[in-house]
Amino acid sequence: MELERRSFVTAVAGSAGAGRLLKGLFGIDVRPARTHARARPPIRGKITTTICPFCSVGCGLLVTAADGKVVNLSGDPDHPINEGATCSKGAALSQIANSDRRVTKVLYRAPGAAAWQEKDWDWALPRIARRVKETRDATFLARDGQDRTVNRTMGLASLGGAALDNEECYSLSKLARALGLVYLENHARL
Repeated sequence: MELERRSFVTAVAGSAGAGRLLKGLFGIDVRPARTHARARPPIRGKITTTICPFCSVGCGLLVTAADGKVVNLSGDPDHPINEGATCSKGAALSQIANSDRRVTKVLYRAPGAAAWQEKDWDWALPRIARRVKETRDATFLARDGQDRTVNRTMGLASLGGAALDNEECYSLSKLARALGLVYLENHARL
């Protein structure tokens, strides 16, 4: 069958639908296929919104948890970035959350020790704060070699990731700059 441009445009303009045109001219049926999927039982649990931690796109996810485990994970249809879609990494996120290798407690290894010790958060948080202050005080530089005010510390750095939203990144950068940090980075893969 020979089809000229003019007759094609005329057929498209005069057609009641592109589906009939494709069926009539080329024999292509574009009607949606019928599926016979089995109905799945509803998933029970608490649904929480979160952000995918893998890349820096920041896709929204709906996580359903029951009995301390992630039982379902799907894209958030109300999220403006991914509108319910997930990539293969985001769809497999429950494997990380449910992994038996996931660290869920504070582990501490003393200097020179070979073994890790379990500690609680009441021990860890004051220690972290004290170590940050000690490092800042030891490496703080108020004035540089040319007697200019710099108020910075070169002994600390801040590293953020994709799981942080804009507000958290803003708060983290404000804290880091208030401490005098110069090295601030936010990267999804590190």
